[in-house]
Amino acid sequence: MFIFSAGLGDVLEEIIRQAGVYHPNVKVVSNFMEFDEHGVLKGFKGELIHVYNKHDGALKNTEYFKQLKDNCNIILLGDSLGDLNMADGVPNVENILKIGFLNDKVEERLEKYLDSYDIVLVKDETLEVPNSILQKIL
Repeated sequence: MFIFSAGLGDVLEEIIRQAGVYHPNVKVVSNFMEFDEHGVLKGFKGELIHVYNKHDGALKNTEYFKQLKDNCNIILLGDSLGDLNMADGVPNVENILKIGFLNDKVEERLEKYLDSYDIVLVKDETLEVPNSILQKIL
């Protein structure tokens, strides 16, 4: 399981741990905070990942990217149109299921999301749909 996020990796890992699903095959590539000796945030480790560089070198420079070359199926979860490019550059991709989460400006963005994502979830933050898909295929 690979999680590539422009969010806070420390928070994502803790949520996964508390849910009891942080297994050895889970890899998080994200923005990890760096603290000083007093516990004060002083910045982020490595290159900052954001919606506009998720498909660039932020992933290609990781050891995990080399392991992805053997995977041909991707479930891409995104909450912006910029997330649609996250899998760009992953070699040997045969199938991509793109699931979009549309949480604000629904009327304004719905048509574009429907044109771009395979599944669009409107104001649904439960992850029930992706989890159901994973349970069926794993």
